[in-house]
Amino acid sequence: MSAFVIAVPAKGRLQENAETYFARAGLKLAKPRGAREYRGTVVGVPEIEVAFLSASEIAQQLAAGTVHFGITGEDLIRESIPRADAHVVLLHPLGFGHATVVVAVPQAWIDVRTMADLDDVATAFRLDNDARMRVATKYVNLTRAFFARHGIVDYRIVESAGATEGAPAAGTAELIVDITSTGTTLTANALKIVDDGVILRSQANLVAARGARWDAAARETARLVLDRIAAYDRAASFREMRTRFKACDDALITEARERFGVETPFGGPTSSGMLTLHCPPDQVHALATFLRGHGAASVVVGPLDYVFACENPLFDRLEAAL
Repeated sequence: MSAFVIAVPAKGRLQENAETYFARAGLKLAKPRGAREYRGTVVGVPEIEVAFLSASEIAQQLAAGTVHFGITGEDLIRESIPRADAHVVLLHPLGFGHATVVVAVPQAWIDVRTMADLDDVATAFRLDNDARMRVATKYVNLTRAFFARHGIVDYRIVESAGATEGAPAAGTAELIVDITSTGTTLTANALKIVDDGVILRSQANLVAARGARWDAAARETARLVLDRIAAYDRAASFREMRTRFKACDDALITEARERFGVETPFGGPTSSGMLTLHCPPDQVHALATFLRGHGAASVVVGPLDYVFACENPLFDRLEAAL
């Protein structure tokens, strides 16, 4: 039986975040043959092999179907895989590795606020200079697609090998397409983001390869992985609140559901008046006040590690795509 392969970033903050995320979901990654090894395992799940690769290699392996799952940025998926949705399934955003791909122009271009303004400037630049405006970027395919959607044709791409944001100041390009997290680096280089120039808001995703071998064993392993991830994510969305008061009835629980978004995982109150609720974190204090106002003497609040359910929307998404 061939191994189920999960590709994970090999270094840096992405690797740290990916390992932390998997560990929280009960999927601890290990390197039995040492820290420098590029193959690993998931503790307690021998059928899974972990491949530690660069983020760009992960995108390539997903496109080729040589790994089943991979963690990489959506920006790399969209940039490096033509017709990406035909080759991969973005199963789940992971909440780290945030980066926004943007069009940025010199701050001195005070009349350029939109892509339509940029189109006008590009046309004027070609007429005045008998040359097309240069766009420095590492995101060639994303840039071409985005500019085409805005009808901009008078430009040429200068592929950036170094710090893209420095290209206009160095005189090697008139504007750039690059990633930004806070915009600080763009501002430091006297650049501004065009108002409607956000190409993609990216983050790390758990991605499945459509072209991988999805036999019954692989699907069962995928179900196991996605079951743990879904249980962890479901738990992170709630706090458990326990209380006891006999005045609680179905009408009170219905009001709590409607007002505070709570769930009652074990039904209504027991004969002793014990009640367990799952409540969104931002509603905990309001719900505690509500319950005490209706007769609860005390309310105990605690975190949840996992909430397993029969439904698994992540696996359902994978099955639908395959």
